Amino acid sequence: MTQLPRLSRAGHAAHCKRCLSGLPASQTDIDGSRLALAFYCIGSLDLLGIVEEQVSLQERNLWKQWLWEQQTHGKYGTGFRPSPFMTAQHISSKEQEQVESEYGSYDTPHIIMTYTALISLAILRDDFATLDRAGLLRFLSTCQREDGSFSTVPGSNESDLRTLYCAFAISSMLNDWSGVNVPRAISFINTCRTYEGGYGQSPFCEAQGGTTYIALASLKLASDAFGRTGYLTPSQQQETVQWLLRNQASSGGFCGRTGKDADACYCFWCGAALKILGAEDLVDSNALASFLGRCQFKYGGISKAPGENPDPYHTYLSLAALAMYPPHLSDTDDNARSWRLDALDPLLNAREETTLWIRRHIPVPSNGPS
Repeated sequence: MTQLPRLSRAGHAAHCKRCLSGLPASQTDIDGSRLALAFYCIGSLDLLGIVEEQVSLQERNLWKQWLWEQQTHGKYGTGFRPSPFMTAQHISSKEQEQVESEYGSYDTPHIIMTYTALISLAILRDDFATLDRAGLLRFLSTCQREDGSFSTVPGSNESDLRTLYCAFAISSMLNDWSGVNVPRAISFINTCRTYEGGYGQSPFCEAQGGTTYIALASLKLASDAFGRTGYLTPSQQQETVQWLLRNQASSGGFCGRTGKDADACYCFWCGAALKILGAEDLVDSNALASFLGRCQFKYGGISKAPGENPDPYHTYLSLAALAMYPPHLSDTDDNARSWRLDALDPLLNAREETTLWIRRHIPVPSNGPS
Protein backbone atom coordinates (compact mmCIF):
# COMPACT_ATOMS: atom_id res chain seq x y z
CA MET A 1 0.00 0.00 0.00
CA THR A 2 1.33 3.44 -0.97
CA GLN A 3 2.44 5.54 2.01
CA LEU A 4 1.18 9.07 1.49
CA PRO A 5 1.61 12.18 3.61
CA ARG A 6 -1.48 14.02 4.80
CA LEU A 7 -3.09 16.31 2.23
CA SER A 8 -2.62 19.71 3.84
CA ARG A 9 -6.19 20.89 3.39
CA ALA A 10 -5.97 23.72 5.93
CA GLY A 11 -2.67 24.92 4.50
CA HIS A 12 -3.95 24.94 0.92
CA ALA A 13 -7.10 26.81 1.99
CA ALA A 14 -4.99 29.37 3.83
CA HIS A 15 -2.76 29.84 0.77
CA CYS A 16 -5.78 30.62 -1.41
CA LYS A 17 -7.30 32.98 1.16
CA ARG A 18 -4.00 34.87 1.37
CA CYS A 19 -3.88 35.25 -2.41
CA LEU A 20 -7.47 36.51 -2.46
CA SER A 21 -6.66 39.23 0.06
CA GLY A 22 -3.34 40.26 -1.48
CA LEU A 23 -0.89 38.76 -3.95
CA PRO A 24 2.54 37.63 -2.71
CA ALA A 25 5.52 39.08 -4.54
CA SER A 26 5.98 35.87 -6.53
CA GLN A 27 2.49 36.23 -8.04
CA THR A 28 2.25 39.95 -8.88
CA ASP A 29 2.88 39.25 -12.56
CA ILE A 30 -0.70 37.96 -12.84
CA ASP A 31 -2.28 41.04 -11.25
CA GLY A 32 -3.73 41.95 -14.64
CA SER A 33 -5.67 38.66 -14.67
CA ARG A 34 -7.24 38.87 -11.25
CA LEU A 35 -10.44 37.15 -12.41
CA ALA A 36 -8.50 34.00 -13.22
CA LEU A 37 -6.75 34.21 -9.85
CA ALA A 38 -10.12 34.53 -8.12
CA PHE A 39 -11.36 31.43 -9.95
CA TYR A 40 -8.38 29.30 -8.90
CA CYS A 41 -8.64 30.42 -5.27
CA ILE A 42 -12.42 30.22 -4.92
CA GLY A 43 -12.41 26.98 -6.89
CA SER A 44 -9.87 25.46 -4.51
CA LEU A 45 -12.01 26.41 -1.52
CA ASP A 46 -15.00 24.81 -3.28
CA LEU A 47 -13.13 21.56 -3.93
CA LEU A 48 -12.08 21.51 -0.28
CA GLY A 49 -15.76 21.95 0.63
CA ILE A 50 -15.28 24.96 2.89
CA VAL A 51 -16.75 27.95 1.00
CA GLU A 52 -19.85 28.24 3.17
CA GLU A 53 -18.25 26.76 6.26
CA GLN A 54 -15.16 28.96 6.54
CA VAL A 55 -15.97 32.07 4.48
CA SER A 56 -18.47 34.50 5.98
CA LEU A 57 -21.60 35.50 4.07
CA GLN A 58 -20.41 39.10 4.08
CA GLU A 59 -17.11 38.13 2.48
CA ARG A 60 -18.81 35.94 -0.11
CA ASN A 61 -21.14 38.81 -1.01
CA LEU A 62 -18.16 41.13 -1.42
CA TRP A 63 -16.53 38.62 -3.76
CA LYS A 64 -19.73 38.40 -5.80
CA GLN A 65 -20.03 42.16 -5.95
CA TRP A 66 -16.46 42.48 -7.23
CA LEU A 67 -17.03 39.78 -9.87
CA TRP A 68 -20.17 41.51 -11.15
CA GLU A 69 -18.28 44.79 -11.36
CA GLN A 70 -16.16 43.15 -14.07
CA GLN A 71 -19.22 42.48 -16.29
CA THR A 72 -19.00 45.08 -19.00
CA HIS A 73 -21.22 46.07 -21.93
CA GLY A 74 -20.47 47.60 -25.32
CA LYS A 75 -20.67 47.34 -29.08
CA TYR A 76 -19.36 43.74 -29.08
CA GLY A 77 -21.88 42.51 -26.54
CA THR A 78 -21.38 41.63 -22.88
CA GLY A 79 -18.66 39.71 -21.06
CA PHE A 80 -16.26 39.98 -18.14
CA ARG A 81 -12.90 41.76 -18.22
CA PRO A 82 -9.80 40.24 -16.61
CA SER A 83 -9.35 42.89 -13.92
CA PRO A 84 -10.21 46.50 -13.07
CA PHE A 85 -8.22 48.71 -15.41
CA MET A 86 -6.83 52.15 -14.77
CA THR A 87 -8.57 55.08 -16.42
CA ALA A 88 -7.60 58.74 -16.60
CA GLN A 89 -7.99 60.49 -13.27
CA HIS A 90 -9.01 63.91 -14.59
CA ILE A 91 -12.09 63.37 -16.75
CA SER A 92 -15.47 65.04 -16.84
CA SER A 93 -18.50 63.56 -15.12
CA LYS A 94 -20.04 62.79 -18.53
CA GLU A 95 -16.91 60.92 -19.59
CA GLN A 96 -16.88 59.08 -16.26
CA GLU A 97 -20.45 57.85 -16.85
CA GLN A 98 -19.43 56.54 -20.26
CA VAL A 99 -16.40 54.73 -18.81
CA GLU A 100 -18.59 53.05 -16.19
CA SER A 101 -21.38 52.06 -18.58
CA GLU A 102 -19.53 50.94 -21.70
CA TYR A 103 -16.08 49.57 -22.41
CA GLY A 104 -13.63 51.17 -24.80
CA SER A 105 -11.19 49.71 -27.29
CA TYR A 106 -8.66 48.79 -24.58
CA ASP A 107 -11.06 47.52 -21.93
CA THR A 108 -13.08 44.90 -23.79
CA PRO A 109 -14.35 41.69 -22.19
CA HIS A 110 -12.16 38.60 -22.36
CA ILE A 111 -13.62 35.22 -23.33
CA ILE A 112 -11.49 33.12 -20.95
CA MET A 113 -12.16 35.46 -18.02
CA THR A 114 -15.88 35.37 -18.81
CA TYR A 115 -15.82 31.59 -18.38
CA THR A 116 -13.96 31.84 -15.07
CA ALA A 117 -16.33 34.55 -13.81
CA LEU A 118 -19.40 32.40 -14.44
CA ILE A 119 -17.87 29.40 -12.66
CA SER A 120 -16.77 31.56 -9.72
CA LEU A 121 -20.23 33.13 -9.34
CA ALA A 122 -21.79 29.67 -9.43
CA ILE A 123 -19.45 28.50 -6.66
CA LEU A 124 -20.66 31.48 -4.62
CA ARG A 125 -24.26 30.42 -5.41
CA ASP A 126 -25.26 33.62 -7.21
CA ASP A 127 -28.72 33.64 -8.81
CA PHE A 128 -27.42 35.29 -12.04
CA ALA A 129 -30.29 37.77 -12.01
CA THR A 130 -28.04 40.45 -13.54
CA LEU A 131 -26.47 38.27 -16.23
CA ASP A 132 -26.90 39.79 -19.70
CA ARG A 133 -27.47 36.53 -21.56
CA ALA A 134 -28.32 38.08 -24.94
CA GLY A 135 -25.25 40.31 -24.74
CA LEU A 136 -23.12 37.30 -23.84
CA LEU A 137 -24.26 35.40 -26.94
CA ARG A 138 -23.45 38.43 -29.07
CA PHE A 139 -20.00 38.61 -27.50
CA LEU A 140 -19.30 34.97 -28.38
CA SER A 141 -20.38 35.59 -31.96
CA THR A 142 -18.07 38.59 -32.36
CA CYS A 143 -15.11 36.55 -31.06
CA GLN A 144 -15.46 33.71 -33.59
CA ARG A 145 -13.10 33.95 -36.56
CA GLU A 146 -13.46 32.75 -40.13
CA ASP A 147 -11.46 29.57 -39.47
CA GLY A 148 -13.81 28.61 -36.62
CA SER A 149 -11.47 29.58 -33.77
CA PHE A 150 -12.20 32.30 -31.22
CA SER A 151 -10.18 35.37 -30.30
CA THR A 152 -9.55 36.19 -26.64
CA VAL A 153 -11.12 39.64 -27.10
CA PRO A 154 -13.14 40.97 -30.06
CA GLY A 155 -10.91 41.89 -32.98
CA SER A 156 -7.76 40.26 -31.56
CA ASN A 157 -5.48 38.08 -33.66
CA GLU A 158 -4.76 35.87 -30.64
CA SER A 159 -6.70 32.62 -30.75
CA ASP A 160 -6.18 28.97 -29.91
CA LEU A 161 -8.12 26.02 -28.56
CA ARG A 162 -8.41 27.53 -25.07
CA THR A 163 -10.71 30.29 -26.28
CA LEU A 164 -12.78 27.83 -28.31
CA TYR A 165 -13.33 25.67 -25.24
CA CYS A 166 -14.48 28.71 -23.24
CA ALA A 167 -16.98 29.61 -25.98
CA PHE A 168 -18.32 26.04 -25.92
CA ALA A 169 -18.43 25.92 -22.11
CA ILE A 170 -20.30 29.24 -21.92
CA SER A 171 -22.76 28.05 -24.58
CA SER A 172 -23.30 24.86 -22.59
CA MET A 173 -23.85 26.83 -19.38
CA LEU A 174 -26.39 29.05 -21.14
CA ASN A 175 -27.96 26.00 -22.83
CA ASP A 176 -27.92 28.19 -25.93
CA TRP A 177 -25.48 27.61 -28.79
CA SER A 178 -26.82 30.33 -31.09
CA GLY A 179 -23.74 32.49 -30.48
CA VAL A 180 -21.31 30.03 -32.13
CA ASN A 181 -20.94 28.33 -35.49
CA VAL A 182 -20.41 24.81 -34.17
CA PRO A 183 -19.50 22.98 -37.42
CA ARG A 184 -16.86 25.58 -38.23
CA ALA A 185 -15.45 25.33 -34.70
CA ILE A 186 -15.34 21.51 -34.84
CA SER A 187 -13.45 21.77 -38.12
CA PHE A 188 -10.86 23.99 -36.41
CA ILE A 189 -10.45 21.45 -33.59
CA ASN A 190 -9.79 18.73 -36.15
CA THR A 191 -7.00 20.78 -37.74
CA CYS A 192 -5.23 20.91 -34.35
CA ARG A 193 -4.95 17.12 -34.02
CA THR A 194 -1.39 15.81 -34.32
CA TYR A 195 0.17 12.56 -35.46
CA GLU A 196 0.67 11.53 -31.80
CA GLY A 197 -3.05 11.55 -31.10
CA GLY A 198 -3.02 14.72 -29.00
CA TYR A 199 -3.96 18.27 -29.91
CA GLY A 200 -1.86 21.40 -30.23
CA GLN A 201 -2.92 24.96 -29.42
CA SER A 202 -3.27 25.74 -33.12
CA PRO A 203 -2.78 23.85 -36.41
CA PHE A 204 0.74 22.43 -36.86
CA CYS A 205 1.60 22.92 -33.17
CA GLU A 206 3.02 20.21 -30.89
CA ALA A 207 0.51 18.13 -28.94
CA GLN A 208 0.02 19.29 -25.33
CA GLY A 209 -1.89 17.78 -22.45
CA GLY A 210 -3.81 20.99 -21.74
CA THR A 211 -5.03 21.58 -25.26
CA THR A 212 -5.80 17.88 -25.68
CA TYR A 213 -8.14 18.11 -22.69
CA ILE A 214 -9.66 21.28 -24.15
CA ALA A 215 -10.26 19.65 -27.54
CA LEU A 216 -11.86 16.55 -26.02
CA ALA A 217 -13.99 18.52 -23.56
CA SER A 218 -15.19 20.80 -26.36
CA LEU A 219 -16.12 17.84 -28.57
CA LYS A 220 -17.98 16.16 -25.70
CA LEU A 221 -19.87 19.35 -24.78
CA ALA A 222 -20.99 19.70 -28.40
CA SER A 223 -21.90 16.03 -28.79
CA ASP A 224 -23.97 16.15 -25.57
CA ALA A 225 -25.74 19.32 -26.71
CA PHE A 226 -26.65 18.01 -30.15
CA GLY A 227 -27.27 14.34 -29.36
CA ARG A 228 -24.26 12.96 -31.20
CA THR A 229 -22.43 9.83 -30.13
CA GLY A 230 -19.07 11.53 -30.59
CA TYR A 231 -16.72 13.16 -33.06
CA LEU A 232 -13.82 10.70 -32.80
CA THR A 233 -13.53 7.28 -34.39
CA PRO A 234 -12.64 4.31 -32.13
CA SER A 235 -9.13 4.21 -33.55
CA GLN A 236 -8.65 7.94 -32.88
CA GLN A 237 -9.84 7.49 -29.30
CA GLN A 238 -7.43 4.61 -28.75
CA GLU A 239 -4.55 6.62 -30.20
CA THR A 240 -5.32 9.55 -27.90
CA VAL A 241 -5.67 7.33 -24.83
CA GLN A 242 -2.30 5.71 -25.51
CA TRP A 243 -0.58 9.08 -25.92
CA LEU A 244 -2.10 10.41 -22.70
CA LEU A 245 -1.14 7.31 -20.71
CA ARG A 246 2.45 7.57 -21.92
CA ASN A 247 2.52 11.02 -20.34
CA GLN A 248 2.24 9.59 -16.82
CA ALA A 249 5.88 9.70 -15.79
CA SER A 250 7.75 7.38 -13.45
CA SER A 251 7.35 10.04 -10.73
CA GLY A 252 3.59 9.48 -10.85
CA GLY A 253 2.81 12.91 -12.27
CA PHE A 254 1.88 13.72 -15.85
CA CYS A 255 3.98 15.66 -18.32
CA GLY A 256 2.38 17.99 -20.81
CA ARG A 257 4.46 17.11 -23.85
CA THR A 258 6.40 14.08 -24.96
CA GLY A 259 9.76 13.85 -23.21
CA LYS A 260 9.13 16.65 -20.68
CA ASP A 261 9.21 16.52 -16.88
CA ALA A 262 6.03 15.96 -14.90
CA ASP A 263 4.06 19.06 -13.87
CA ALA A 264 1.23 19.10 -11.31
CA CYS A 265 -1.20 20.94 -13.61
CA TYR A 266 -1.00 18.17 -16.20
CA CYS A 267 -2.27 15.71 -13.63
CA PHE A 268 -5.57 17.47 -14.22
CA TRP A 269 -5.30 18.18 -17.94
CA CYS A 270 -4.26 14.64 -18.91
CA GLY A 271 -6.29 12.98 -16.19
CA ALA A 272 -9.49 14.82 -17.13
CA ALA A 273 -8.92 14.03 -20.81
CA LEU A 274 -8.67 10.32 -19.96
CA LYS A 275 -11.81 10.53 -17.85
CA ILE A 276 -13.73 12.12 -20.73
CA LEU A 277 -12.59 9.23 -22.93
CA GLY A 278 -13.74 6.69 -20.33
CA ALA A 279 -10.20 5.50 -19.63
CA GLU A 280 -9.87 6.70 -16.03
CA ASP A 281 -9.33 3.14 -14.74
CA LEU A 282 -5.98 3.08 -16.54
CA VAL A 283 -4.53 5.93 -14.45
CA ASP A 284 -2.29 5.00 -11.51
CA SER A 285 -4.09 7.17 -8.95
CA ASN A 286 -1.81 6.28 -6.04
CA ALA A 287 1.29 7.27 -7.99
CA LEU A 288 -0.44 10.50 -9.05
CA ALA A 289 -1.32 11.34 -5.43
CA SER A 290 2.23 10.52 -4.33
CA PHE A 291 3.62 13.02 -6.84
CA LEU A 292 1.16 15.74 -5.83
CA GLY A 293 1.87 15.05 -2.17
CA ARG A 294 5.52 15.87 -2.82
CA CYS A 295 4.49 19.10 -4.57
CA GLN A 296 2.85 20.43 -1.39
CA PHE A 297 4.54 23.48 0.12
CA LYS A 298 5.13 23.36 3.85
CA TYR A 299 3.20 26.60 4.44
CA GLY A 300 0.31 25.67 2.13
CA GLY A 301 -0.32 25.64 -1.57
CA ILE A 302 0.83 23.23 -4.28
CA SER A 303 3.62 23.87 -6.77
CA LYS A 304 4.23 22.63 -10.30
CA ALA A 305 6.95 20.24 -9.10
CA PRO A 306 8.58 19.26 -5.80
CA GLY A 307 10.71 22.08 -4.39
CA GLU A 308 9.09 24.87 -6.43
CA ASN A 309 7.04 27.81 -5.11
CA PRO A 310 3.27 27.20 -4.83
CA ASP A 311 0.65 29.22 -6.69
CA PRO A 312 -3.18 29.19 -6.93
CA TYR A 313 -3.14 27.77 -10.49
CA HIS A 314 -1.28 24.59 -9.60
CA THR A 315 -3.06 24.33 -6.25
CA TYR A 316 -6.48 24.32 -7.89
CA LEU A 317 -5.61 21.94 -10.73
CA SER A 318 -3.90 19.53 -8.34
CA LEU A 319 -6.97 19.40 -6.13
CA ALA A 320 -9.16 18.99 -9.22
CA ALA A 321 -7.03 16.04 -10.30
CA LEU A 322 -7.35 14.45 -6.85
CA ALA A 323 -11.12 14.94 -6.94
CA MET A 324 -11.17 12.71 -10.03
CA TYR A 325 -8.41 10.34 -8.94
CA PRO A 326 -8.42 9.87 -5.15
CA PRO A 327 -5.74 7.48 -3.95
CA HIS A 328 -6.80 4.00 -2.85
CA LEU A 329 -5.96 3.97 0.83
CA SER A 330 -6.94 1.66 3.64
CA ASP A 331 -9.56 3.03 6.04
CA THR A 332 -7.04 2.35 8.80
CA ASP A 333 -4.62 4.84 7.23
CA ASP A 334 -4.65 7.96 9.42
CA ASN A 335 -4.20 10.19 6.37
CA ALA A 336 -6.89 8.60 4.18
CA ARG A 337 -9.65 11.05 5.10
CA SER A 338 -7.56 14.07 4.18
CA TRP A 339 -7.39 12.95 0.52
CA ARG A 340 -11.16 12.63 0.04
CA LEU A 341 -12.70 15.37 -2.11
CA ASP A 342 -16.13 15.75 -3.67
CA ALA A 343 -16.56 14.57 -7.26
CA LEU A 344 -15.56 16.87 -10.11
CA ASP A 345 -17.29 17.42 -13.45
CA PRO A 346 -14.41 17.21 -15.95
CA LEU A 347 -16.32 18.94 -18.76
CA LEU A 348 -16.83 22.30 -17.04
CA ASN A 349 -13.94 21.81 -14.60
CA ALA A 350 -16.08 22.41 -11.53
CA ARG A 351 -17.35 20.43 -8.57
CA GLU A 352 -20.42 18.42 -9.56
CA GLU A 353 -22.63 20.34 -7.11
CA THR A 354 -21.47 23.59 -8.71
CA THR A 355 -22.28 22.25 -12.17
CA LEU A 356 -25.81 21.41 -10.98
CA TRP A 357 -26.19 25.01 -9.76
CA ILE A 358 -25.04 26.25 -13.17
CA ARG A 359 -27.57 24.07 -15.00
CA ARG A 360 -30.38 25.42 -12.83
CA HIS A 361 -29.54 29.12 -12.79
CA ILE A 362 -27.53 30.26 -15.83
CA PRO A 363 -29.85 29.24 -18.72
CA VAL A 364 -32.67 31.65 -19.61
CA PRO A 365 -35.27 31.48 -16.83
CA SER A 366 -38.49 29.69 -17.72
CA ASN A 367 -40.52 32.84 -17.02
CA GLY A 368 -38.93 34.78 -19.87
CA PRO A 369 -35.73 35.93 -21.60
CA SER A 370 -32.98 37.89 -19.89
